[in-house]
Amino acid sequence: MAHGIDYGNLMHTAMRGLIKTVLAKVAELGELPGQHHFFITFDTSHPDAELADWLADRYPGEMTVVVQHWFDNLDVGDDGFAVTLNFGNQPEPLYIPYDAIKTFVDPSVEFGLRFESPEDEEIDEADLPPEPINTDHAREKPEESEKSDAEIVSLDSFRKH
Repeated sequence: MAHGIDYGNLMHTAMRGLIKTVLAKVAELGELPGQHHFFITFDTSHPDAELADWLADRYPGEMTVVVQHWFDNLDVGDDGFAVTLNFGNQPEPLYIPYDAIKTFVDPSVEFGLRFESPEDEEIDEADLPPEPINTDHAREKPEESEKSDAEIVSLDSFRKH
């Protein structure tokens, strides 16, 4: 602790643990409870992310997926989770490491997390929540009834500069 306590990284670790706990509960139930659904934006270029080549080519930097009506094979691990989602009637398996997640939003309860790195500091807060990609489990834009004023927790305010 010669350099002090890194509260920013500790918060990121705790919030990723929260995501893991939520996904593990969904995997245990086999479905999303109530109206819950998740917009998850992740870094597609993360070295441990696994996705079809055509998806990586189409979304070379980041991609937002929605876990809502149809998902399969949700497997929650220590470092990330695997899930099969439907992209234009084509089931595709994904593996998303927790440290590749950039945002996690559950609009049904106005909850959101944003993980920032020093490179992300230039991003405007108005960019959140992200717009999901167009698939059977995602739409280009949330329906009017789904839009909310979800409070996004920016962890940068806890970092010491």
